[in-house]
Amino acid sequence: MDHLVSPFTKDQLLPQEERLEIQRSKQELLIGIPCETEHQEKRICLTPDAVAALTAHGHRIVIEKGAGLGSSFTDRQYSEAGAELTADREKVFSCPTIVKVAPPSLEEIALLKPQSVLISALQLKTRNKEYFKKLSEKKITALAFEFIKDENGLYSFVSALSEISGIASVLIAAELLSSGANRTGQLFGNVTGVPPVDVVVLGAGNVGQTATRTALGLGATVKVFDNSISNLKQLQNNLGTYIYTSTLQPKYLAKALLRCDVVIGALTGENRAPVVVTQTMVENMKPGAIIIDVSIDMGGCFETSEITTHDKPTFEKYGITHYCVPNLPSRYSKTATISLSNIFTNYLLNIADNGGIEHAIRTDLGLKCGVYLYHGVVTNNSVAQWYDLPGSDVNLLIF
Repeated sequence: MDHLVSPFTKDQLLPQEERLEIQRSKQELLIGIPCETEHQEKRICLTPDAVAALTAHGHRIVIEKGAGLGSSFTDRQYSEAGAELTADREKVFSCPTIVKVAPPSLEEIALLKPQSVLISALQLKTRNKEYFKKLSEKKITALAFEFIKDENGLYSFVSALSEISGIASVLIAAELLSSGANRTGQLFGNVTGVPPVDVVVLGAGNVGQTATRTALGLGATVKVFDNSISNLKQLQNNLGTYIYTSTLQPKYLAKALLRCDVVIGALTGENRAPVVVTQTMVENMKPGAIIIDVSIDMGGCFETSEITTHDKPTFEKYGITHYCVPNLPSRYSKTATISLSNIFTNYLLNIADNGGIEHAIRTDLGLKCGVYLYHGVVTNNSVAQWYDLPGSDVNLLIF
């Protein structure tokens, strides 16, 4: 007996709700990328290659002229990649999706169109209440890229920038040892018959682990301090070798600092980095030693630290050279831009493939973690508590 052939396709036989889900159309994005105005911020979110990939999928990218120059990408490169270049700042901010590195200033928020989508860093502790009120008034849906998690539950943007900071801290220390104002003329390496450079790393998180791996790769001896035993174990496992590790015991830390040539501070805390190196410890370090305080973004972990800039990155105190520049990855703007762009591109393509930000945050739990404002409503507990703002669970707002 011949099989009966249904005149209906499989999709036609599905319940209406399921058919609607399958037939969700890809959304074409209109993305605005303005010039960064924050002091010494040279990065841009997308490289020309990333722009070419997005425009090939039918998306429009409007870039303010000169936005990529700080990362050595020219307007011509972006134009040839398919971007629309404009000198009109208002035109860029009129796009329904704005992507930038630094959080927008109050002047930039004023240029945003109501109901826009903003993806940028948040830098929570440097904001103020007015910032969130202005975004709320315009019913903005805002995502902080440092809160976004990948499929493994890791903060992908933070991990990428931490990796740059860890490598940079060692390279900067090597430069200062050989050519700094108080240089000792040491080569950061392991030369036969010459004692290697002695490095102390405070913190075994992403920055500390990368700094440790980089220093070891150059031939230095490294001691790592952290109060998290699990972080120290993970470090040992990742390195595949055993090095000196310790909890932050003042006695052992002071002893290690007496002999070291370089100390890298990479500790974090809930509200600020813990100050674990006292003024007395710094005074007792050997002359010409180098302090790289990567934790300065969160207040610093050395009692003697003071914020410096890329223009004047160091100062001397008690014969010790201090390097305390916040936002260290911006020093390597092209590398940081490429790293950020790799991640941004995938998220933007996924948002489009899911039919827009509304559907994307329903299906992507990691992306949902980045939402701190949803149509003007505060959805992040840290933001609500830190600035005493009314908030709501994002899961109660999306349907």
